[in-house]
Amino acid sequence: MLDKWLNSYKHWANFILRSFVGVIFMAHGAQKLFGAFGGPGLEGAARFFEQLGFVPGEAWAFTVAIVEFIGGAALLVGLLTRYAALLLAGIMAVAMIAVHMPNGFFLPNGIEFALALFAANLALLVGGPGELALDGWLARYGMFFVRRHKRAGLGQAA
Repeated sequence: MLDKWLNSYKHWANFILRSFVGVIFMAHGAQKLFGAFGGPGLEGAARFFEQLGFVPGEAWAFTVAIVEFIGGAALLVGLLTRYAALLLAGIMAVAMIAVHMPNGFFLPNGIEFALALFAANLALLVGGPGELALDGWLARYGMFFVRRHKRAGLGQAA
């Protein structure tokens, strides 16, 4: 019974995933960019990146903060979803290797959370934005550079 009911809503799965992951990345980007939510701000993030060997720390901190904040916002509204997911997955791959892996698997400092965010972004990269996404709206109206593709045998826009 549960399967029958939920199957009619499965096209909303990526919207749900994209929304939550987008908020998480926006918050982490805001910590680095603005010092929001008890974050280090750009100066503190730059020092951290330099301690990890990413020099110049200011450039790395700014780049990561912008990708997290803007990429998270893009996921939230479903704009260029696959590109944002690719960039965010890349950031999480580096974070897992450079920051979290030496601390093992489990939280608070292991790779567990970074791995979950990496997997979520891979799912969005492969699966696309889902419902209520600007990507779909732009594709329907032929705007931007989002193209319409026919799915094999389904005749639906991707």
